[in-house]
Amino acid sequence: MNVLVLLAAILFILMVVIGGKKGVRSFFSLFLNFIVILITVILMTSQNANPIILTIIACAAISCINLFYINKVNSKTITAFISTVVTISILIFVIYIITKKAMIQGFGEEEVEELSIFSLYLGVDFIKISAAVIIMSTIGAITDVAISITSPMREIYEYHPTITRKELFTSGMNIGKDILGSNTNTLFFAFIGGYLGLLIWFKDLSYSFGDIVNSKVFGAEMITIFCAGIGIAFIIPIAAWVNAYYLVRKKK
Repeated sequence: MNVLVLLAAILFILMVVIGGKKGVRSFFSLFLNFIVILITVILMTSQNANPIILTIIACAAISCINLFYINKVNSKTITAFISTVVTISILIFVIYIITKKAMIQGFGEEEVEELSIFSLYLGVDFIKISAAVIIMSTIGAITDVAISITSPMREIYEYHPTITRKELFTSGMNIGKDILGSNTNTLFFAFIGGYLGLLIWFKDLSYSFGDIVNSKVFGAEMITIFCAGIGIAFIIPIAAWVNAYYLVRKKK
């Protein structure tokens, strides 16, 4: 516990020194997001609760915290929020269909032995739970890319107010191309870091490459990465178009 407090204090000091008031809001947004997720998980365990609907509401709340609470309400956060809502709306159907067809719901055989003493009759739809997990995993990356595009586009527009909508959209796309690869690789390395122990266990169990690829645990995480990557690719043109349309229309 002392280590957690020390690390939290170091993080808070660095965010205040570097980010100022915005750094303070960013620090407290971590706890707000945690509270939102905790409430969502608690509500999912209740009867007749739809995990996907609860996740959509939670994603909307998280987006508001990450965009409006940290960066306040302005043109760049409004367009980033609209872009996030549009992208998530497209991804919901894709994620649910992929989760159902790939049958990644539930627990993998590597986890069954540890869970054998517990009852698995939880009264929840594991397909919807798996889809909710993937949706929740993509929201952070999507909002990050959205604000990373709308913020520099707003700066470009302020310094070049005579720029056309097409030129502003092209600038947004060029910005998105620069951050597409780095954000996708960030998702991949986050998976490798979180499941490095599992990969070592696969090696100790003499899993072949085919066994690893076809295992439910590995498949579920890779599908999550791919869905998040699809979301990042989707939101780049959406955010660029919405922001260009909003800024030029506001000027007129």
